[in-house]
Amino acid sequence: MSTTQHVDDYIYGPVPSRRLGRSLGVDLVPYKTCTYDCVYCQLGRTTNKTTERREYVPVDAVQAGIARHLAAGDTPDYISLAGSGEPTLHSGIGRLIRLIKGMTDIPVAMITNGSLLWMEEVQEELSEADLVLPSLDAGDAEMFEQVNRPDPSISFDLMVDGLAAFTGRFDGQVWLEVMLLAGLTDTPSQVEKIAQLVEQIAPTRVQLNTASRPPVEGFVHALPEERMHALAGLFSRDVEVICDFTKSRSEHHAAGATDDAGILALLARRPCTADDIAAGLGLHVLDVLKRLDILLAEKQISPETLAGRTFYAPTGSTDKPAP
Repeated sequence: MSTTQHVDDYIYGPVPSRRLGRSLGVDLVPYKTCTYDCVYCQLGRTTNKTTERREYVPVDAVQAGIARHLAAGDTPDYISLAGSGEPTLHSGIGRLIRLIKGMTDIPVAMITNGSLLWMEEVQEELSEADLVLPSLDAGDAEMFEQVNRPDPSISFDLMVDGLAAFTGRFDGQVWLEVMLLAGLTDTPSQVEKIAQLVEQIAPTRVQLNTASRPPVEGFVHALPEERMHALAGLFSRDVEVICDFTKSRSEHHAAGATDDAGILALLARRPCTADDIAAGLGLHVLDVLKRLDILLAEKQISPETLAGRTFYAPTGSTDKPAP
């Protein structure tokens, strides 16, 4: 986010997740710091495309934030290391996982694009996680460049070999997400290539998804449910179709303006945190954070920090967050 970060700014939720139930999220890198610039990303264009691994946010502060949430007594199904960029860019993930394991029995999940799993240090750091959820969005190098727009140092073969190497040594579960997009990766030949790579990677589960939220690029379109299930039949193993088809495309295209109106209406009643807004409006907290950054830039809202938590109110409001 564009405001000064505090302990709770690294932690969001618990939020409902299609794959993980109720998940307490941990945001380990600054907004849109990523190894990819995917055409379907719901958070916007990557502003810092990099493969530099470092401690982007303090591990001790993240641990304190997790401890605070757990002390509140709301037990999630998973603690997920994810957020608004690529979490394996954080050089302290191994230590953080060990610290979490020392605090709680709640399983730890890593949601990653899989681009750095070829690194032995990353494989080692993730070894104590319970579940790793990487992505595979293309069946060949040309489509990989079109869909994921990776950092130049990451080749298609390097990425695929890394996925296979990690899965081969990891003792936990690997749930591989495959993103299928209309006009890009929805042809039988492309899906068959992906299916062959899936056999090489050998994950515990394969989960098919499509662009269910407004993507960064206007040429990206979701596949209908019937097409998703038809393409699932091209895999030689059982696969799950996990996309939420309950919202129409027109609802998704109108989401940004509708969300802003709802956020401003909610804040007009009382100052709220990003988590408050997400819970109150039924939105994903990362979508809320994206909208809040826009509203902050437009000077429609302003932040105020109280007890380490960031509250938002309409600009010029005299309301204060309750202590």
